[in-house]
Amino acid sequence: MSKFDSVLLIAGGGIGGLATALALARRGFASHVFEKRTVFSTEGAGIQIGPNGGHVLALLGLREALRSKAGIPHAVRVHDGRSGGVLCRIPLGDHIVRRYGAPYWVFHRGDLHAALLDAARDCPLITLSSGAEVTGLSQGADTVCAETADGSRLEGAGLVSADGLWSGLRSQFFGERRLVFSNRSAARAVLRIEDVPSGISSSDVGLWLSDKAHVVHYPVRGGSELALVVVRHDESSAPGWSADVLPMWVREGVRSFAPVLQDLVSAVSDWRKWGLYDLPEPPAFVNGRVALLGDAAHPVLPFLAQGGVMALEDGFVLAQCVAAHEDVSAAFSAYQFARRQRVLRVQGASRKNGRIYHLQGALATARNLTLKAAPPGMLLSQYDWLYGWHPDEG
Repeated sequence: MSKFDSVLLIAGGGIGGLATALALARRGFASHVFEKRTVFSTEGAGIQIGPNGGHVLALLGLREALRSKAGIPHAVRVHDGRSGGVLCRIPLGDHIVRRYGAPYWVFHRGDLHAALLDAARDCPLITLSSGAEVTGLSQGADTVCAETADGSRLEGAGLVSADGLWSGLRSQFFGERRLVFSNRSAARAVLRIEDVPSGISSSDVGLWLSDKAHVVHYPVRGGSELALVVVRHDESSAPGWSADVLPMWVREGVRSFAPVLQDLVSAVSDWRKWGLYDLPEPPAFVNGRVALLGDAAHPVLPFLAQGGVMALEDGFVLAQCVAAHEDVSAAFSAYQFARRQRVLRVQGASRKNGRIYHLQGALATARNLTLKAAPPGMLLSQYDWLYGWHPDEG
């Protein structure tokens, strides 16, 4: 039985919100998840889950459900975008399992979300409501009261806002924080493996670097499809993460790349685009009985492939803190204390990677020479602090 008299409310039924509900249920706490869309959508393209996220998925009981859906890349191959030459090969596969105790998995985002959603639907401690956007929230001494767009009201012991980068609850409870456009946008797509041009490794994560763009691709859906992301300079972008974009916009971004990479991008006819926004260092992501989680709390630019993983970590740690404290406010404060320095470090490392990816001239040459000379194990060891994280079961 829960030590609280009422459920915990969760605004947002994406990866972070569902993972939080499952982590709470694992500790015996009931939750009610509100998703503003009329269906719990499983759209999207690729998502990379490093070993730190893999530990969370395993502890949530999802390893077997996801195993057949995962791509399991052998390595990260880093290419010079213009020449196509391989600068370095960082081992993944069995090597990363031995080093960190969990695999490096890559998924179609829809497959990961579907597994979380199926587990939540099967859990008697989790209530799911779609078409229910939380538009208002008030805090009392012992509870919060959420109001949805249709006027419905529900009380809970606390509320977790997992409603993404453009969180309305963040603005309400933590003040207006201006999201900063990075002057870069990303386009995503998936391609059948049989349509991938020869010369592209479909069993690895491929990272192609250039001064004004970079490209990432990796196998998903058990290796039957290849997920692609093209990040390039952009002057402006509207909110959202699934805007229409012409294939020509994507192709123009890789015009200076090696022919084989241009062929890969040209093989795709359907792309979706989203702008890359950053948020200055948040002074707080907990206010009493309200806690922000994932991108609502600390958006991470996609140059470290850790945005979704941070949401998984957040949800698991939040549930640990709820289990360890008698009061929700104290639990949420402990959650913020436990997560703040880590997520700030991840944000900073991701920004740094973004600068390194897009270096120009002599700096790009120096980067390439460094990557060629560095032993693969040394390159991976730089991320021990990131991938070596493991949920504390204590």
